[in-house]
Amino acid sequence: MDRFGEMLVFVRAVEDGGFSAAGRSLTMTPSAVSKLIGRLEQRLGVTLFHRASRVTTLTEEGRAFYTSALRAIEAVEEAETSVFGGKAAQGTLRIRSMPSFATHQLAPLVPAFRRLHPALRLDFVLNIDVVSLLDGGVDVAIHVGELPDSSLVANRFASTRWIICAAPAYLAARGTPKNPADLAAHECLNFPSNVPWSIWSVRGGAETSQRLRPANSISANTGQMLLAMARAGAGIVRLAEFHIAEDLRTGRLIELLPDYHTGAEDPIYALYSSRRYLSQRIRVFVKFLEDNFMSRAQNYRTY
Repeated sequence: MDRFGEMLVFVRAVEDGGFSAAGRSLTMTPSAVSKLIGRLEQRLGVTLFHRASRVTTLTEEGRAFYTSALRAIEAVEEAETSVFGGKAAQGTLRIRSMPSFATHQLAPLVPAFRRLHPALRLDFVLNIDVVSLLDGGVDVAIHVGELPDSSLVANRFASTRWIICAAPAYLAARGTPKNPADLAAHECLNFPSNVPWSIWSVRGGAETSQRLRPANSISANTGQMLLAMARAGAGIVRLAEFHIAEDLRTGRLIELLPDYHTGAEDPIYALYSSRRYLSQRIRVFVKFLEDNFMSRAQNYRTY
């Protein structure tokens, strides 16, 4: 690995809080990170990290080198940006996303992004695991909703409402609920109870919100399956607006209890490891998301 690569690994070890965390981010083993840092220390002739305890901390020389390494990395990134004009990017960009967001929002934008960056390969990882967002070499993770405490950089580029809805066939057979209490008498389709989105928020009295977990006999761990069942008339569902906007526009699904909507919107973030040494491939993708979503003043609300 060249000197620039060594500095990247060193800075990641500092900012991620240790060799193991840096290894997970960089898809390297902790021992490989440790050996690389050791070679760097040997070349510099100084000790960069205290290793006397389970917590890895910087030495005085390590703090000085960290500051200088950041300046060097930022200078290289600035030089590349000036050459490429923020347009060119190469290599592989690995993106983690909820399946529903990737299918309904990212997939239609892929042709336009590829026209801008034909040398950049895209690799999508689709699941709803919020525990290990950047594991497995993922560069950018798309996350819907509030974030747990995290050292990741969170770039909010859009937002979405959650809509309670059902197919006309279901409503014709079972009737339309008039208030949240009526949901108890209906078939509700929902995420498993360990998923945050299984809680339905509705407006209560005195401008307060009420949190519900409807009794349901059918659950699924993907929104795609819930949507398919709702379209088939299996029950009432609550899904993100970006997921069902087309169904609402065409009348395939009908929004329910609109007067009880809290008006709240969940943020949608692009998450990545560090702002300080952001690769060109991540930089152009995040900018593309901003350009394509922030300009949508109504955030999918065209039905």
